[in-house]
Amino acid sequence: FNKDEAEGKFEQGKGWVKDKLGEATGDSSLEAEGEADRAAGNAQEGWGKLKRGVAETLDDISDKINR
Repeated sequence: FNKDEAEGKFEQGKGWVKDKLGEATGDSSLEAEGEADRAAGNAQEGWGKLKRGVAETLDDISDKINR
């Protein structure tokens, strides 16, 4: 779990709250902002997972080379 994954999860949560609050109050602007935050959070979490996967792959390669 890295910084990008954690920040992405946080953005998703923040976006969910805004989205639901916007729905409950009829504030379409807040709802749209929440949906955008959730999408940005998903993208950031995905980027973090990709980075972690690459780092793990490089570590595995390095381990195999150093045997």
